[in-house]
Amino acid sequence: MKSDWFRRWLLPGLAFKAVVIGGGYATGRELASYFLPSGPWGGLMAMLLATAIWSLVCAVTFLFALRTTSRDYRTFFKNLLGRFWPVYEIAYLAALMVILSAFAASAGAIGAAVFGLPPIAGALALMALITLFAALGNESVEQLFKYVSFLLYGTYAVFVVLSFLKFGGRIGAAFAAETPTTGWALGGLTYAGYNIIGAIIILPVTRHLTSKKDAVVAGLLAGPLAMIPAFLFFIVMSGFYPTIGQQVLPSDFLLGQLGLPAFRILFQVMIFAALLESGTGGVHAINERIAQAYQRGGDRIFAKPMRLAVTVAILAGSVFVADRVGLVSLIADGYRYLAYVLLAIYVAPLLTLGVWKLSRPVATTGLSQPEPAT
Repeated sequence: MKSDWFRRWLLPGLAFKAVVIGGGYATGRELASYFLPSGPWGGLMAMLLATAIWSLVCAVTFLFALRTTSRDYRTFFKNLLGRFWPVYEIAYLAALMVILSAFAASAGAIGAAVFGLPPIAGALALMALITLFAALGNESVEQLFKYVSFLLYGTYAVFVVLSFLKFGGRIGAAFAAETPTTGWALGGLTYAGYNIIGAIIILPVTRHLTSKKDAVVAGLLAGPLAMIPAFLFFIVMSGFYPTIGQQVLPSDFLLGQLGLPAFRILFQVMIFAALLESGTGGVHAINERIAQAYQRGGDRIFAKPMRLAVTVAILAGSVFVADRVGLVSLIADGYRYLAYVLLAIYVAPLLTLGVWKLSRPVATTGLSQPEPAT
């Protein structure tokens, strides 16, 4: 039976948003680092550029995954890079550690700001929940993507309405003022670059795609679905430009300006849920890659206890890095270098070699198909 239109067209974009939001804009720190330096209008231009890059790369990635039946990143990069595929695996493991460390630092900062807890408490709570969902497998992860999306879009919509009612005049004044827009293209490219790893992380959900049309539609929708909440968030943040750029948690600063304690707690719960779905997506990709390799070895199943062990090992290292480095440094430095690596070993080969392979007849592409799982 064919997958329904939701799973074919919207689920990939919602999954991409799920992975992007934790490292992309959940706390606002990322928007402050890559968009605010270019001012309100420059920031919006950078966001439009990032959205276009995401849509293009997601569409080509989904087409390539469909053509090669690639449901995990190992199969995908064996078909794209040939014998050089381990380069991506090394980069992905390093990237996942940086991203999960940033998530842990964000959760720790939220726990400290809202509940007065030690930073390590929030980090450990997030890691425990990621462990639970990642260990349960595909269906659990997809349900998490779906239902957290409802909470996320709804909470952001209420946040924007309340913000415009409270300080809409400040927002209008910020966009009316003349501010420099220099550096917006680099900011958009860098931001798109480190987040585009999400297109690879969500490869397991591309199993619902049934045609080239599905792949293209899902890919083109992925960019806007992932960026719309960020656009709304950034517009509100611009009302306090440039001082908000110095806040570790811009989201909590804005919630403090609203003066609504109950909504502040709801919003931070939403951010925690966003970090949960993002982190779960990243770890799930590792588990699926291992599961595929494990099953190729014979009549074996990568059972839940094994998924649990892998997840715990990854997350333990991430909490350690988060505690040592901190949120601001991870986002300002770690993400920037990560973007350059991913653009070089994923985006550039995909849009050149990958597009060329897609243009060739199936019999002459030299693409390898994965062995069927048992």
